[in-house]
Amino acid sequence: MKTTKKTAQTMLSEAELNYQKAPGHWILARMGKRVLRPGGLELTQQMLSNVNIQAIDEVVEFAPGLGITAKLTLSRQPVSYTAIERDEAAAQQVRQYLIGPHRKCLVGKAEDTGLPGTIATVVYGEAMLTMQTPGNKAKIVNEAARLLKPGGRYGIHELCLQPDDMSDAQKEEIYQALAQAIRVGARPLTVSEWRTLLETEGFAVEGVATAPMHLLEPKRFIQDEGWSRTLRFLLNVARTPAARQRILAMRAVFQKYEDFLGAVTMVGVKEG
Repeated sequence: MKTTKKTAQTMLSEAELNYQKAPGHWILARMGKRVLRPGGLELTQQMLSNVNIQAIDEVVEFAPGLGITAKLTLSRQPVSYTAIERDEAAAQQVRQYLIGPHRKCLVGKAEDTGLPGTIATVVYGEAMLTMQTPGNKAKIVNEAARLLKPGGRYGIHELCLQPDDMSDAQKEEIYQALAQAIRVGARPLTVSEWRTLLETEGFAVEGVATAPMHLLEPKRFIQDEGWSRTLRFLLNVARTPAARQRILAMRAVFQKYEDFLGAVTMVGVKEG
């Protein structure tokens, strides 16, 4: 059977997309946005620098999405790279980059990968713990700890709330606003809460860095996507009124809560 290479945008367009109900990140990807991490490429690069992937490392990535970070990781030539992705279409996209032995993308759950324990020196995931319930957050971090060898590094890059002493009422207001805008039950934590989550699962936290959550702001957009892709995105949005309505609603929420939303990366080192 003849197979054809498909881009992420082509795969997304093959199915009917309900712009009123679809998760916000799918709409952004459908319009052509590649970088969907809350702190942009800059914080992704900071995370990769902090986990310090080298040619001797065995890497596991949770939820690679469109594979932007996967490409950066593979450029460092680790001994092995294994991705765990829930979505088969996204997994197919990542597999296009996996050339050579010991590179694979499996369809599975980050909280229960099915992989053997103590097989990795580096595990990381971006913009995925935020979308999980408190229980699943803990399960995923525990799975990262199970996969890592002693001294291994676990990197995260997530949406965060600020300041650390934010009231529960303020948090709930933001949770509800985000759920309405992006159609996903996002539950970001404060920086100290993210730290506690990792420490509770046996990690010593280091390499903490933060950035504004400017996913849809022009300066960050151009920085992440470049002028050509930015203009293509804007043209696609102009041609798709339903998508434009959702994207403007998301941006309005991000701007309304700009002082309370940020992005954080931190690295946990497995003790023992």
